[in-house]
Amino acid sequence: MGGADLNFVSGKVKPITVGIVGPESAGKTTILGAFYLLLGRGALTTDVNLFSNSYTLAGWEAVATYLRWKPGLPPSFPPHTPSGAARSPGMLHLGFRREDGSLRDFIFADAPGEWFQKWAINEQAADAEGARWIARHADVTLLIADRQALAGPKMGAARNDFQLLALRAVAEARGRRLALVWTKGDVEVAPAMEAQIRKAVASVSSSVPEFTVSVSPRGEVDAAEGFRELFGWILCTKRAEVDLPTTEASGHDPLFRSGRR
Repeated sequence: MGGADLNFVSGKVKPITVGIVGPESAGKTTILGAFYLLLGRGALTTDVNLFSNSYTLAGWEAVATYLRWKPGLPPSFPPHTPSGAARSPGMLHLGFRREDGSLRDFIFADAPGEWFQKWAINEQAADAEGARWIARHADVTLLIADRQALAGPKMGAARNDFQLLALRAVAEARGRRLALVWTKGDVEVAPAMEAQIRKAVASVSSSVPEFTVSVSPRGEVDAAEGFRELFGWILCTKRAEVDLPTTEASGHDPLFRSGRR
């Protein structure tokens, strides 16, 4: 789904947009694939939020196909999302029906890590338009910390890249929901490195929620648990309510409230 297709979803009410912000190969697309597979198994939501519909089932299938078991082949990971010449992120839609019967739409924006890395260095970079779109429209930002990169031979560069990206993402969030998401959670990272990553996002709030996800089990922790917790937090997102001006006129129509004498 591209930007022009959003009219199909936003015609009735503006959907909740979830931006997944992180460097390349950090596991952003894998998070989406895991969400879809768990949702298909009925293991992601409860009766409070029942899956209703999606305009992008083909897109979800394309993302999740690499995580499926196939005869004779183990599951793998989605390939690196290419930056190419595209200027807008790919968007995946999910709709949920709540207990009161109302519908809520969510848009998950998936973009190449290269866009975010260029955006972190220069907010106005010509080839970072997709990253700027996500920063401008995201109601929820998932800031990705790649534990494998932060524990690998280039951990110093990975830390510096994350700090730069976190500085930009936190500044652009401007009070909107933001969470720190550790990917590849089965990889051990030095406590000092974890502390530096947390410090990079602490400028917005000392209580930024943290989630750890991994497609591999972490000790006795079910691999699905981290994805369930993260998705549950996303589903709790609410838009700020609008306060209409009060009037003492009787029998008023809210549509003409401002012009009434």
